[in-house]
Amino acid sequence: MIPSLRQAYNAAFSEEKYNEFINGIHADWPGQLEFRVAETPVFVPAALKNKLIEACESFVDVIVGPHYKAKTQHAIPVGQFVPHENEHASFLAIDFAICKDENGELTPQLIELQGFPSIFGFQSYVTEKFRDYFPIPEDYSNYFSGVANQAEYIAKLKEVIIGDENPENVILLEIYPEQQKTRIDFAVTEALLGIKAVCYTKVKKVGRQLFYEKDGLEVEIKRIYNRLIFDDLTNFPDLQTEFELTDDVDVKWVGHPNWFFRISKYTLPYLKSPYVPDTHFLSEYIDNFPEDLENYVLKPLFSFAGSGVKIHVTAKDIAEVTDPENWILQRKVNYEPIIQAPDGLVKCEIRMLYVWKDNAPRPQLLTSLSRLSRGEMIGVRFNKDFTWVGGTTCFYQP
Repeated sequence: MIPSLRQAYNAAFSEEKYNEFINGIHADWPGQLEFRVAETPVFVPAALKNKLIEACESFVDVIVGPHYKAKTQHAIPVGQFVPHENEHASFLAIDFAICKDENGELTPQLIELQGFPSIFGFQSYVTEKFRDYFPIPEDYSNYFSGVANQAEYIAKLKEVIIGDENPENVILLEIYPEQQKTRIDFAVTEALLGIKAVCYTKVKKVGRQLFYEKDGLEVEIKRIYNRLIFDDLTNFPDLQTEFELTDDVDVKWVGHPNWFFRISKYTLPYLKSPYVPDTHFLSEYIDNFPEDLENYVLKPLFSFAGSGVKIHVTAKDIAEVTDPENWILQRKVNYEPIIQAPDGLVKCEIRMLYVWKDNAPRPQLLTSLSRLSRGEMIGVRFNKDFTWVGGTTCFYQP
């Protein structure tokens, strides 16, 4: 997106250097990397950076509004309300397709937003790794809000995730973390913050207290950095656990499960902005659906990683929906192929990542990640056998 940097980067690039880069990740974290890291970072020009921030902050204005919790009360499915919800989310992840507007200028278009953490640990690590292997201008950064370097970034994460607790009393909660595609992030997070990834099935409950085993001893859990989604548990109907997510226990959630539902696709119809494609709950339409369904995407509200999304919508698809209040119809956006690879142009999505300290009036933009694609959608299954695709980082023009 910045021609001079792109030309310099591509001229210096080689498959050998890329393989060294990937092998370096494998050497640092043996057996942990299970998703594709792209051959290049994204160099984001200042004008696009400013639009991304403007868009995000306008969404934050809605989320901090006085009636937001009331509007989103029905977002939490029956039977999945978790006690001790805090006053606001601990994290925001806001996904944008990078497009061009009618004037040919680069512009972000909102795809999804989540009140849920992303790969905060790995993202910092891979950003620094790119600097180790490739020519990155020193004054271009992946950090925001006055964060100057990785040490300051880690300090910000500790403030939110660990707070005033001893790190050994804080866990990262997941279901079978050793099997997750994002497990490298769990390993990096443990290295950076000193907190362990603990499987949901390994959490022990005694009265109102929770424990996990460490070095043969039972350690009390006082804070949970939550990476577990209710949806995932439906894949394990016979799961045996001492602790249910909906139990009333003495623990502080960092990334409370209720906020995953509140700040989600459920919020999209409430956002009116030039950065938001037209979006409505399916239940709003009754029978007067758009005639040009081919220009829309049908999305279930409570899914993750693109599961259940229909990108070629038909009247039959809509007729088969039995719970229209749990689906949205969103006008398609046209990802603009803007990243110059050696053999063509590649599409780009940018996820802006916020943290939100307890009792702070607004969340704080901390970093971002990007995903590159040549397929119909962003995601692994749409980009098999391609190069210059996958997860990566952004470096922003100062």
